[in-house]
Amino acid sequence: MDFRVFILAASTVIIGLVELIVGGILPIIADDMNVSIGTAGQLITIYALVYAIAGPVLLTLTAKIERKKLYLITLGIFFIGNVLMFMSPTYAFMMFARIISAMSAALLIVLSLTITAKIVEPRFRAKALGYIYMGISSSLVLGVPIGIVMTNAFGWRTVFLGIAVLSIVSFILISIFLEAVPTGEAQSLSVQIKALGNKKLAGAHLATMFMLAGHYTVYAYFTPFLETTLQLSSYWISVFYFLFGIAAVAGGAFGGGLAARIGSKKSILLILGAFAISLFILPYSTFSTIVFVIVMMIWGGLSWALSPPQQDYIIETDPVTSDIHQSFNNSALQIGIAIGSGVGGFVLGKTESVVSTATVGAGIVVIAFICAAISLKMPTQSNISNKESHSSK
Repeated sequence: MDFRVFILAASTVIIGLVELIVGGILPIIADDMNVSIGTAGQLITIYALVYAIAGPVLLTLTAKIERKKLYLITLGIFFIGNVLMFMSPTYAFMMFARIISAMSAALLIVLSLTITAKIVEPRFRAKALGYIYMGISSSLVLGVPIGIVMTNAFGWRTVFLGIAVLSIVSFILISIFLEAVPTGEAQSLSVQIKALGNKKLAGAHLATMFMLAGHYTVYAYFTPFLETTLQLSSYWISVFYFLFGIAAVAGGAFGGGLAARIGSKKSILLILGAFAISLFILPYSTFSTIVFVIVMMIWGGLSWALSPPQQDYIIETDPVTSDIHQSFNNSALQIGIAIGSGVGGFVLGKTESVVSTATVGAGIVVIAFICAAISLKMPTQSNISNKESHSSK
């Protein structure tokens, strides 16, 4: 495997850390900024929402800029965003810094994927992209426990200073080892939007969105959940987050293996159904720490198990424009995170009970199951998106 792929994968780990690393330290940030936990949770919401919109838009606007040059420029902006987070004097300033970080991160992740696809031989492309996705998922699930550990040791601001320093390391490695990467043909935003005319895949995107929304209704506020239901200390909360992260990373492999054995369509329904059940019973398992850890690990594993069969389903349904739909699916994921963290904050503010977030989250996942079932039953819309793709050339 080309070692440059591992450099890009390591870069995605650094970039991905920023999104959810605040999840485990929300109470500390809220206290320091004199806002409620629900309000602090909107730092996750705004990041995910901006990320979802900025990805395809910025990729189109920067289509004519040489890829390595664009990567380094964007990485510099990403560095600035994290320095601003470190220096933030007010909550409003933090929101501004998060927007800068989200826009730059969205473009960097897409560039990491597209550059990887260009620099490796076609026979190694799928495996190379797998390393990039592993970097993304690992950063998302392990960012929270890393944030907790660093915050407990040095304070929450050093978390973002550390990421800024790591981004400098990434900048140096990319500038030294990556050659100039020419631009390719970029499809216009109008073509990308028209691709959503495929109602079958639109249902798949909605399923992804609602699953992540249900998940983050709970996960974005998992720290206060653990503090309230199990009275855990900061040390044990970080341990529980690491266990969750291990399960989540393993869940990706489980989802891929399940799809290989029983097919992507059956896997999607099975994973969504089991995920809704695990979320619903989560607050009722706190009577025993052992039982709770088991349920939590199942929940964690299923949280990232949907991606492999979902991507396989997208490619199988519309192979010609699958790259566009994979981009939309990633945006749907981010919108789901934004909706979930927003809904969770609203529920927490209204009920003042972290337990209720699990019930609401499970209900949202049921909506995801319904969307997936409708999508799977719909006939394939042959040539609809294909015609749009060819007509744009």
